[in-house]
Amino acid sequence: MQRTVVLLKPDTIQRGLIGEIIGRLEKKGLKLVAMKMMICGDSILDEHYAHHKDKPFFASLKKFMMSAPLVCMLWEGLDAVDVVRKMTGATNGRVADLGSIRGDLSNSQSNNLIHVSDSAESAQIEETRFFEKGEVFDWKRLADEAVYGEDEK
Repeated sequence: MQRTVVLLKPDTIQRGLIGEIIGRLEKKGLKLVAMKMMICGDSILDEHYAHHKDKPFFASLKKFMMSAPLVCMLWEGLDAVDVVRKMTGATNGRVADLGSIRGDLSNSQSNNLIHVSDSAESAQIEETRFFEKGEVFDWKRLADEAVYGEDEK
């Protein structure tokens, strides 16, 4: 099974949408293997958003990401990275497909509710960035028998 990191941003918390987003991921059949709240400081945000460091919005992005706690989660499932990315929708909530998390719940390019890993490689890096080994749980979910066909496990 593949794992992917999902970060619920400060706007998700401020708008009371945590349960809505978690519910969507659970209903899809993904398995939650880690979750915590944290306030990120400069160093972790500099590392996480290094690819944006030279962009004009970098300072405001960091300020926004430090404005409230994040809900950091690790989800597991077949093709979890691609599944969650598709469920999340385009970065800009105004153009994201209806039915996606951003398409239904966001109307912004920057306050877009959620960060998701963009590749399996990124997911592994982000997992170690946001979670220590003791915070990730390997547990047997009885519902897996109903979620995946026998040939998919």
